Amino acid sequence: MTYCVGMVLDKGLVLMSDTRTNSGVDNISVFRKMFTWTVPGERIITVMTAGNLASTQAVISLLEERSKEPGERDNVILGSPTMFQVATEIGRLLRRVIGDRQDANGARGQGKFTASIIVAGQIAGMEPRLFMVYPEGNFIEASHDTPFFQIGETKYGRPIIIRGYDRQMSLEDGVKLLMVSFDSTLKANLSVGLPLDLQVIERDSYEPSHQHRVNHDDPYFQAISSSWGDALKNAFHSLPDYSFYRGDDK
Repeated sequence: MTYCVGMVLDKGLVLMSDTRTNSGVDNISVFRKMFTWTVPGERIITVMTAGNLASTQAVISLLEERSKEPGERDNVILGSPTMFQVATEIGRLLRRVIGDRQDANGARGQGKFTASIIVAGQIAGMEPRLFMVYPEGNFIEASHDTPFFQIGETKYGRPIIIRGYDRQMSLEDGVKLLMVSFDSTLKANLSVGLPLDLQVIERDSYEPSHQHRVNHDDPYFQAISSSWGDALKNAFHSLPDYSFYRGDDK
């Protein structure tokens, strides 16, 4: 399992993913799930992956055409004129990869090679855009009504984003919000784990404005985790007390 979040703000995009992959409690590894391509001054495209690791790695390899000789490689998404077409190409590749693996494994492969992808970025002259690509290859785009996407283990970190999100918040506050979301997920599910990869894409920058790997000893993440736990306890104790002997009881 994994956890990835992409969030749209007025000032840009904030992205975060974990790096844990596991096949049982005794087989845990670290794999990067965030990948970025840039053309300085022209575009930045970042994808985050969740699901079957072999399937998502195959999609990344196809995007970079790693099967070709180095001099013949041409990243297919860097030539797409719009982010919509980038998402379309990635969806096509994801559907093809999953279909090939399921067909090769027959009935045993059904449902075992599923994966999903968040696509984020900006191309010069256009708005920053965020998409979620489903295993079937279709996708949806973030909007004012749905300004963030999660893939992987989503349920534990979702409530804090819903309550804390403000499209006009600063990029720094967006990072803080995702830190709390990931801390809540890590506390609740062992299949999501550190280190975390963080990336901020400021509007019209066409390159990562900030990148950081959050390790186990990261002082800011430790402070967020500790402070959020204390804040929740204080908020709980500040709520009105419940009484077994209320005035309307008969």
